[in-house]
Amino acid sequence: MLMAHENSNGKLVARKSLDELTSKPVWIDLLFPTAEEDAAVEKLVGISIPTRAEMREIEASNRLYQEQGAFFMTALVGHSLESGTPQFSSVTYILAGDQLVTVRYSEPRAFPLYLARVEKGEATFHSSAAVLAGLLEMLVQRKADLIEHIQDEVNRIGAIIFDTKGGQQTRSKRLDVALRSIGKLGISSSRAEESAATVDRLLFFLEQALRTRSDAAEEMRRVKIVHRDIRSLIEQLDHLTERLTFLLQAVLGMISIEQNQIIKLFSVMAVMLMPPTLVASIYGMNFRHMPELEWMLGYPFALVTMALAAIIPYVYFRRRGWL
Repeated sequence: MLMAHENSNGKLVARKSLDELTSKPVWIDLLFPTAEEDAAVEKLVGISIPTRAEMREIEASNRLYQEQGAFFMTALVGHSLESGTPQFSSVTYILAGDQLVTVRYSEPRAFPLYLARVEKGEATFHSSAAVLAGLLEMLVQRKADLIEHIQDEVNRIGAIIFDTKGGQQTRSKRLDVALRSIGKLGISSSRAEESAATVDRLLFFLEQALRTRSDAAEEMRRVKIVHRDIRSLIEQLDHLTERLTFLLQAVLGMISIEQNQIIKLFSVMAVMLMPPTLVASIYGMNFRHMPELEWMLGYPFALVTMALAAIIPYVYFRRRGWL
């Protein structure tokens, strides 16, 4: 889908095709573009639109480069945050003179939120650089929302892990749920950290690009502010990663302790049953001359002996705190 935005009488007006434009577009947004739409934009702007495969390249030279007078910048952007399971996909920003082209195969909310701010008069769009700065500001705000969501989940899981209420079975289920949640959050946190790193590199590259434009002083100031914000978010992600590592180690340690308790219980029970088993084994032997076999009180005596042989170790273990 192609959406071209032009500045018409002080308003950012969206056109669904290039033929509807009455002036040169400030921003062309390509969402799941077709080959025909790519070709039309390439002809209008005079650039080569990267393919989806090229956008997924991890080399910095393929994500941040200058070609045909335009600056190509690709970053990993998070979306679907409200679903509870954030997704990440690459978005390319192409700053070609006084035109901005965005290429994306996902629908991050940063784009409609920026347009909503424009409609309210809270964001400028007088130039392609201003639109790009506004989109990046909203992108960083959404990334901050993602980090806050991860932080809330980390706090919730921490409370679950160190909750002392409930019996053995309840604690085991709680630790199992916590372990799965930590794994899920760990994946989201690592992807968010990777995404923040790509945005950080994009902003550094954009600062270098804006230095070549004498009419982008205000946009340069805004980009520097966004760059400082993303740096602070990266530091926050590092802190969250450390907390997740601590929680993971705590859960694994607690699981190990519970397993040791079970093994200790079986070991103690085995030791407790050894003396009664010894008594029963002795009187289970088939020797002809065993005086106790003819004794009237022999059977009760054997039962009492086995009971005492089990009770005495039990009392000893209880006093030592092994049970």
